[in-house]
Amino acid sequence: MTTAPQDWHARAIAAERSGDRPSGLQLLAEALAEHPEHAGLHNTAGSMALRGGEPVAAETSFQRALALEPGNLEYVLNRAIALGQLGRHEEVLALLAESEAAGATQPRYWSVRGNTSRMAGDLAAARESYDKCLALDPRHAKALHGRARVALARGERQAPQFFDAALAVVNTEADLWLGKAQALDVAGETAQARGIAEQLVAQAPHWLDALHLLAQLRLAQGESDFTAPYREAAQRLKQDPSIPMAHAQTLAGLDHFEQAAEVAADARRRFPDNPGFALLEAIHAGEAGQAERAEAIFAELPMQGSMRSLHEARHRIRLGELDRAQALLDEAVRDPSLEHSAFALLGLVWRLKDDPRAEWLHGQAELVQLRELRNADTILPQAIERLHELHDGSPLPLGQSLRGGTQTRHILFQRHEEIFARLHAAIRATLEDYRAHLPQTDADHPLLRHRDDPWKLQGSWSVRLRGGGDYHTSHIHPEGMLSSALYLIVPQDAQGEERQGWLEVGRPPPDLGLDLEPIRTIQPKEAHLALFPSTLYHGTTPFGDGLRMTVAFDVVPAI
Repeated sequence: MTTAPQDWHARAIAAERSGDRPSGLQLLAEALAEHPEHAGLHNTAGSMALRGGEPVAAETSFQRALALEPGNLEYVLNRAIALGQLGRHEEVLALLAESEAAGATQPRYWSVRGNTSRMAGDLAAARESYDKCLALDPRHAKALHGRARVALARGERQAPQFFDAALAVVNTEADLWLGKAQALDVAGETAQARGIAEQLVAQAPHWLDALHLLAQLRLAQGESDFTAPYREAAQRLKQDPSIPMAHAQTLAGLDHFEQAAEVAADARRRFPDNPGFALLEAIHAGEAGQAERAEAIFAELPMQGSMRSLHEARHRIRLGELDRAQALLDEAVRDPSLEHSAFALLGLVWRLKDDPRAEWLHGQAELVQLRELRNADTILPQAIERLHELHDGSPLPLGQSLRGGTQTRHILFQRHEEIFARLHAAIRATLEDYRAHLPQTDADHPLLRHRDDPWKLQGSWSVRLRGGGDYHTSHIHPEGMLSSALYLIVPQDAQGEERQGWLEVGRPPPDLGLDLEPIRTIQPKEAHLALFPSTLYHGTTPFGDGLRMTVAFDVVPAI
């Protein structure tokens, strides 16, 4: 005697809800053995897998359900969610476009499509989908949340009101309160933003995003002990290692290396079984110039792997042990997640050893270029005017290369203003001018291997520096392939022989203590775009008077 599919479904869901998920999964396996062609049971299996954090299994089940019942909108949306969790956003958008006729009047369809567009980075499309969802169901909680987040990221003035609308429906969702605080900060309501951030940290001291926001707000208000919330949170949650890890990282991001090393050392004592804190202490002690302290830690550190190799290589470079550094970097460069950081250091080691590979990596003609921006005369005046307005309400960011000045929030080219879309298009056209002058494709080179691939921009922001000491410390962008600086305003002092406010490409970061000059210094020129491999350290020199405004971004392979 067989059991009806709906009865199998009910029994499996009841087991899961009672807390016995393994029994629920076993019941579904038995159900599908008995009814292998029942689409609803495959959909139930996918939903249970999704709730269990297994998106691969979920997608397989939803795909099977759709094969049995093509066009079923519920199964389409469920599969879309699973694919989205796997990061396959373009595939999701194609799937949803095929079902638009069936989903056009369904709020859930537009909510899922909005979420997918947002994850894919197309915020304009996300806004449109969320608005369609809310026109059908003004109290749709997920669409309200997504619409508020899109408003914040796009720089829409109504962002605080969007968060208020979402909170009116679900006022217990912490991320909405965090978003409202962020939106209030952008709107200049700093006291209100800080009040919310303080409440969030008080209620959830483990929440790193809230801690980061509160530290950023304290820094913007000129408080020297801006990382105090991390210290206080760590005292409340003594068994949470993520808090001191973030605390040390935040301090080091603004060159407070000795303090970062002490935070790591304290955590190392409290978490003796976590070798990550010993590595962290060694990293920041080395950056603080405490070579003997770092050496003692590396000598005893049991932790192995590419991350240790990368950071110990920095230590060996400081000590002048170039052969040991190169051997460690030869290991680290094989890790795709560390490849660009390792190549950046290898470039320095090869230069110090007069290795011809230094010329191959960074010295080939036209790897570093200064190119005139396409259509600059018709775009830059309006872009500069709007950027000044944004900078007037922007902070000195945590964890970036700026030492003074301000940096715009979020992704510049995702903002709602049409002028930034025009600037984006002009930059993409100028990138093709850069590409046309590059050396030939080289499968071993971190940039030239992608010479002929499609490219896309990843991240974009503007920096405004003031004379009197503002500058960029030497750094790299380890997630990029190609880095940039588009000059919008150049200080008068940049015209002199002192090379004030110039871009230095290839000068090592100060903590390495190396006597190496830049590979190239670039005099900033308004309406021109400097482009160079992301594996090249770069920074700027201070300047006396005036302003220096740039737009920057990273380029990565589109595939």
